[in-house]
Amino acid sequence: MMKQMMKRIFVLAGALVLTLSLAAPAFAAEAPAAGGETAAVQEDNTIGLKAIAAGIAVGVAAAGGAVGMGLATAKSTESIARQPEAEGKVRTTLMLGLVFIETAIIYALLVVILIIFVL
Repeated sequence: MMKQMMKRIFVLAGALVLTLSLAAPAFAAEAPAAGGETAAVQEDNTIGLKAIAAGIAVGVAAAGGAVGMGLATAKSTESIARQPEAEGKVRTTLMLGLVFIETAIIYALLVVILIIFVL
């Protein structure tokens, strides 16, 4: 139990360090010059922030969908192994669930496209 907890803590700490190291260049930007260049710098910053938001959104959606699909497939295989006569019903339910998961991922992709091109 303690080993699992320590492993989770190290994984979360590693993810935090990776996130902060990737975000460091955003904080290293120069201060805007006087007057007219402020709008150009502001526009450049929003483009960068849109790219970061889009990357994070698609990454989280794809990772969550992949985990969900993997668990669903594992459980359906396990249930078919336990009760082979129910294979048709289990397979149908599995396919329907996978379609719903994939639909959620596609919705996330549409939101990211809206973020990039509309906002």
